[in-house]
Amino acid sequence: MKTTYIKLSLATVLILGVYSCKKGEASVSDYEVATSADSAAVSKEISSVATMKVKDKQFIKTAEVNMEVKDVYDATISIEKSVQDLGGFVTNSNLRSNVVSEDSYNTSDKEAMLVKKYQTENSMQVRVPTEKLGDLLTFINNKKLFLNSRVINAEDVTAGIKYAEMEGKRIKKTGENISELKTTKDKVKMNDDNMSEENQQQLANLDVTDNLKYSTVDIFIKEPKLRVAEIAITNTTNSDNKYKFAFFYSAKNAFVEGFYLIQRIVVGLIMIWPLLLISGFGFYFYRKIQSKKKVNQTFKEQNPAS
Repeated sequence: MKTTYIKLSLATVLILGVYSCKKGEASVSDYEVATSADSAAVSKEISSVATMKVKDKQFIKTAEVNMEVKDVYDATISIEKSVQDLGGFVTNSNLRSNVVSEDSYNTSDKEAMLVKKYQTENSMQVRVPTEKLGDLLTFINNKKLFLNSRVINAEDVTAGIKYAEMEGKRIKKTGENISELKTTKDKVKMNDDNMSEENQQQLANLDVTDNLKYSTVDIFIKEPKLRVAEIAITNTTNSDNKYKFAFFYSAKNAFVEGFYLIQRIVVGLIMIWPLLLISGFGFYFYRKIQSKKKVNQTFKEQNPAS
């Protein structure tokens, strides 16, 4: 039974990895530059690849487009609307402006101009019904100024689907065999493992079915040149200078702070009155002693014989 479990695991891994399977894969990858080719011919080429059908074959189709457009925002809105009209949906749209430089210039005492140089770009991922993939790629192609690259893949998953069907039957049969066994701890574990394998296969089948129905298209668009944005702002330098120093306000505060300083000094002296009293007594006795010494010295000078 352990060998059966290992085989089931391997089967599930193979099913989950069906998208990376290269056997029987039909893919077209072309990197284009600006040419004088007729746009109708380009559209026909896109359609022939994206709408490719082969009898008794099933393909998961994906595409990647990298191009430059006149206006990224307008192109984004148009592409998103086109996707919705075709019955698809947008899974991700990351539109951003990359600022190259930013400088401000004073135009008057109160006004200034902020000048930004930037380049806008957008990374998108959309999904459309597979039968509408060619229509979407044709629409996107008409929006380009310069095509950097385009990749269209049609991955043959026919064998993987057949294999998944056989694995489903095998897992079902294994479940029936397990149910006939005597109830033990090993039976419970085997039944749990089998159900887990069945759930994983069903999830893989749902994933394959979804990717067969809807094609994923990754789109990267950007503008070929920098744009310049001029934004009116306040002259902050002049405002800073205006309020940097207020003389009368500072003088008034200095006078008040000086008055508070005097108060603090007086309060401080009151707090140390014992020290002042002791110092006063000491100074008094010191002067008294000095005065007595001076009197004695004078007396000796006047009566040298005594």
